[in-house]
Amino acid sequence: MTAAGPGGGAPLNVLLCDDNTLLLDVLCEVVDAEPDMRVVGTATDPGTAIELVLRHEPDVVVLDVRFPGGGHRVAREIARRAPDSRVVAFSAYGDQGSVDGMKRAGVFAYVLKGVTNREFLDALRRAGHRSDAPR
Repeated sequence: MTAAGPGGGAPLNVLLCDDNTLLLDVLCEVVDAEPDMRVVGTATDPGTAIELVLRHEPDVVVLDVRFPGGGHRVAREIARRAPDSRVVAFSAYGDQGSVDGMKRAGVFAYVLKGVTNREFLDALRRAGHRSDAPR
């Protein structure tokens, strides 16, 4: 049986980017446990993140706001090189400066670390939903 993504199609492809490998392991388990999602890769540095975005063209990229090299810079580069991938900023910091900086960089959503798994997964599903994309 093949997992179904939003609307019964292919699963939502997710790339996880954080320099905390323990957190990446946990996020992989959470995302891969969902029948409509699959992790296509993980990255702990900007070069790997961009390489995996170009290789896998994920629907959603989860990106740590304090990612090495600056989360906002990496988010801008992803938006420039893979405009169909939506970035969900993931951060322990909810200050307005961090939120505004990532929004200016083009992220689709900003999610605080510490939310429930359900809230995290709902944010990924919203980001991967393409009903507002041009047809």
